[in-house]
Amino acid sequence: MTPRRLLALLALCFAGFAPLSAGAEPRTIKLLLSSEPPQMNSARATDQISIMLLGHLMEGLTRYGQNGELIPGIAESWKMDDQRATFQLRRGAVWADGKPVRAQDFVFAWRTAVDPKTASEYAFILYPLQNAEAINAGKLPTSALGVSARDDLTLDIAFEKPCGYFLGLTAFPTYLPLREDFYTQKTGRYGADASDLLTNGPFKLTSWVHGASLILEKNPLYWDAERLHVDRIEIPYITSDPNTAYNLFLDKKVDTLGISKENLDRAQADRLKMKAFADGSVWYMDFNHREGRVTKNYHLRKALQLVFDAKEYVSRVVGIPGTKVGVSLIPSWVPGVSGRFRVEFPLTPTKPDIEEAKRQLELARQELGGTIPPLVWLTDDGPAAGRQAEYFQYLFRTRLGVDLRIDRQIFKQRLAKMTAGEFDIVSAGWGPDFADPMTYAELFTTWNDNNRGKYNSAEYDALIRKAQSTADPQTRMSAMAAAEKVLLDDVGIVPMNERVLIYAHQPRVSGIVRHVVGPDPDYTWITLSD
Repeated sequence: MTPRRLLALLALCFAGFAPLSAGAEPRTIKLLLSSEPPQMNSARATDQISIMLLGHLMEGLTRYGQNGELIPGIAESWKMDDQRATFQLRRGAVWADGKPVRAQDFVFAWRTAVDPKTASEYAFILYPLQNAEAINAGKLPTSALGVSARDDLTLDIAFEKPCGYFLGLTAFPTYLPLREDFYTQKTGRYGADASDLLTNGPFKLTSWVHGASLILEKNPLYWDAERLHVDRIEIPYITSDPNTAYNLFLDKKVDTLGISKENLDRAQADRLKMKAFADGSVWYMDFNHREGRVTKNYHLRKALQLVFDAKEYVSRVVGIPGTKVGVSLIPSWVPGVSGRFRVEFPLTPTKPDIEEAKRQLELARQELGGTIPPLVWLTDDGPAAGRQAEYFQYLFRTRLGVDLRIDRQIFKQRLAKMTAGEFDIVSAGWGPDFADPMTYAELFTTWNDNNRGKYNSAEYDALIRKAQSTADPQTRMSAMAAAEKVLLDDVGIVPMNERVLIYAHQPRVSGIVRHVVGPDPDYTWITLSD
């Protein structure tokens, strides 16, 4: 038996883990998901649901604490400057099968994510590493990536350019480890089922009935298992219907409830103890800028922008107290040079102008051969998404005479159609991956695969490159502010709102942590009173 394996077994016996006594009921919290997780392969995951689950099943070099601060995860210490970083992994960190988590697991995972064969839409988040972008473009082999294992416990990183926010990236799912022997054994099915996923975090996935339910059970081999006060996270229901979710909560079949506009009045009448959380996300109309798409026409996009009133939209359609009107791509909470970015680089919201909108529409009609064909609005199949789409359908028809056809899809299929470019307009949202304006600003570069509408501006790209090439805060922030203005002047997107979530939980639950940055919600800190 190797020394590290022995340490893992000793950790299981003496790190505070106590198995349930015979006949004892596991301490269980029951949750509801609005959709099945689309992608549980951390090298390819992009959506909030998958990322939330991965935050409970996996652990990277760092993770987020109870107050949103970065805390040590698999790495117990690190050193970093503008050129390189070294992470020291903790002894006793093991996979759910008992094998040690090694520095080589991070090397393999990061090489996998930037490998163009993986087709990771988040490969760009590894671009701070030396040669990452060139590898992802197929110009260099994955072995050229600026990461290496000095030994099992020491991870060395070389940067392509200075990256002041790199430590925050190490908590993001694309930076999670993958064990090569298990991953390759699955031959393309890694993460497809519970048995196809190997985890190293607080919980392990023990059951996944697709479209119906999931069960996560406490991982007794997790190095920090003694801080977990629940034994099981059950997800017995998957539904996007707000009335079904509300009734399940009232019947105490689930312990948490997201409250939408559809059931807000009912929740108030039932005197539910509600909480509000500004989740840091910004929502916008995303246009398809591909060749052959009618929304590539600037004048058409401008016309649609000028009939939109964000204040009216937030009040009539969103209807959630505390929701902020969308002004730009970078929302109000994001830090800047010494204060808030939005305060240091203010913007004047675009005001509705029906007459100018009609003039812009006529210019578009002339450039498009005399007619404006029906536009396709891609959306989810939930009631809130449907209400939103119908609002814009009415808005564009009554104020411009433009026909809008609604394409409703389940969440996973909506993501697939966004990636394939099968839309004219899609209501898109972006939550932060790290606490810096770059998490939003880089989104509309030509090298970012999350740029689903394929917005293309050499000026925008150059400004983001400038921001990425320096560690000077003023230069960085000014370049991103200038890029943001280019995007808005081009009507690359139309900002709609900054989201606020209203939720409730059963009285027996305490300690739910909400993260603006990081997997949200975080149930690894909760306690149950019964």
